[in-house]
Amino acid sequence: MSNKKFMCILRSESGACEKPSPSDMETMYAKYQAWQSKFAKNILDMGGALSGAAAVVTNDSVKDGPFIELKEVVGGYMLLSGESLDEVVKVIQQSPMVENPRTSLEIREISTP
Repeated sequence: MSNKKFMCILRSESGACEKPSPSDMETMYAKYQAWQSKFAKNILDMGGALSGAAAVVTNDSVKDGPFIELKEVVGGYMLLSGESLDEVVKVIQQSPMVENPRTSLEIREISTP
C-alpha cells in the first residue's frame, strides 16, 4: 500500500499567550527535534506559520482576508504522509503541538487523482 499525503492545519484559540522563557524554549525545541527525528518518514514538510497577509479571491472580486475569525484561528500547516489517517493521527498525537490545551490540529487527506 502506498503512502497518502495529509495536510495538518494548526489552529489555536485567539488571544495573547505568555512568551516562554529561554529555558522553556530550549525544552520545546528539544521535544520538536526528537519528534521530528522519530517521525522523519512521515513528515514531508514542516510547513510554517501563516502571516496576516491574505486575500480571498472569487470570480468577481478580491477581498482582504481571510475573514478575521480565520486570522485568529489558523496559525500554520505541515504536510505528512502515511498509509492511513489513523497512522498520521498517531504521529500528531505524539507531537509537542498537542501539549498546548489552546491548540488543535486538523488533519485532512490530500486527494490525488
